[in-house]
Amino acid sequence: MLEQYDLNNLMVLDIETVPQYSTYDQVPDHLKLLWDKKTVYNRKEETAEDFYRNAGIWAEFGKIICISVGIFTGGSDMGMRIKSFAGHDEREVLINFSKMLKGQPNTLVLCAHNGKEFDFPYLCRRMLINGLTLPAQLEIAGKKPWEINHLDTMELWKFGDYKSFTSLNLLTAIFNIPTPKDDIDGSVVGDVYWKDNQLERICTYCQKDVIATAQLLRRYRGEELISDDNITIVG
Repeated sequence: MLEQYDLNNLMVLDIETVPQYSTYDQVPDHLKLLWDKKTVYNRKEETAEDFYRNAGIWAEFGKIICISVGIFTGGSDMGMRIKSFAGHDEREVLINFSKMLKGQPNTLVLCAHNGKEFDFPYLCRRMLINGLTLPAQLEIAGKKPWEINHLDTMELWKFGDYKSFTSLNLLTAIFNIPTPKDDIDGSVVGDVYWKDNQLERICTYCQKDVIATAQLLRRYRGEELISDDNITIVG
């Protein structure tokens, strides 16, 4: 499976997002009204204020604080290099990430877990909101489906079945991919950022998801996992 892809022309990525404001009280009044209307069917019996902890899920109400990317290196002795773009200034994070992508071939394949429903569209929306042009690798307008070089490890696992979401944690477990136990998960990233002010901790979590996704891709291809000794964090 996926033997047609050259891993040396593939980049794995993951993003971490948080609400744009630390609390609901700080949201401008006109955006509060739009938030209330946007989430009315999602929050069930919760108030709009209580539900605001989930605002990072929506690109209109969240922001990107970390983008981690990984590229495969070497041949038979495959390795990986991981780099993160992170900061409190989302526009600066996106500019630096975009500069990196624009230095890569337009044919570069981007891979993420649930990337087609979350990471890729979220990146595009936040870039446009911040007044940035999209790198060629993220631009999908006017392209035929087979011209879009995006891989999604969750979509690949569906094999055409659209009934359920399969988490990266579950897939790494059933494929016997060792992953370090983390003290955080995606549901608490907003609190770790806004309350604990621990951006570096979030970056580490994001980088581990990139590694896990890359290892899952290797399993899909029937290949050996990359050894920890061959994984390098740069920058």
